[in-house]
Amino acid sequence: MYKFEVYKDKSGEFRFRFKANNGQTMFSSEGYSAKSSALAAIESIKKNAPGAAIDDQTTATV
Repeated sequence: MYKFEVYKDKSGEFRFRFKANNGQTMFSSEGYSAKSSALAAIESIKKNAPGAAIDDQTTATV
């Protein structure tokens, strides 16, 4: 099951990572001074990004 993990980094900031079913980290967050801010960011992602567009900024060479 996919999940968000909230943790404290070495500098004491709260961060989260999103993990896939196989345990691999898919992405990690920036650091937050308050745990509530990290949790609010998770809720924002869950609410606002279900259909996020893909902005491919690579250029194809022929």
